[in-house]
Amino acid sequence: MSKLSLPRPAPDEATAYYHGYIAEVPGEQIGKYLAEQLDGMGGLMAPLDDTAALARYAPGKWSVKEVLGHLIDAERIFTYRLMRIARQDATPLPGFDENAYVPSGEFDGRSLDSLVGEFAAVRRSTIALVDGLPSDAWVRRGEASGAAVTPRALAYIIVGHTAHHTRVLRERYRLSPASDAMATA
Repeated sequence: MSKLSLPRPAPDEATAYYHGYIAEVPGEQIGKYLAEQLDGMGGLMAPLDDTAALARYAPGKWSVKEVLGHLIDAERIFTYRLMRIARQDATPLPGFDENAYVPSGEFDGRSLDSLVGEFAAVRRSTIALVDGLPSDAWVRRGEASGAAVTPRALAYIIVGHTAHHTRVLRERYRLSPASDAMATA
């Protein structure tokens, strides 16, 4: 497990839009949370089959597979931003429209196992990247989506974004990990 611990980012290290995600992170043990979310996502998806993963909690909302696909896409983008800024690339980085990405990803046509595997691969890559960064890289500043951001804030955003969507999957989609179901049986 990653032992990465980072102080919370200052308010000026990310735009206000991302502070909700940053607030989702309970402490400073980013490495621990990244690893726990990796294991947790597999457990959350384990009780589902491909048909159940097509569920939507309301018309027009993403399916479970689409939420998972969104998490994969967003983590790739956030990690790419983190790497570019940590490597002192001063090029302003563009935003992205998740509402355009999800339909283009055609996630509902894929197996749930393939999406869970891809999430795990992306997360392991994120962990490897953050574990290898030098300490001074975390506070470097760059621009993404027209606003200042630091790698440290992006690490918190990655964890907080996944925490947010995991909560949505639990509360609105009524998902619970296989271990929860066994504990209550």
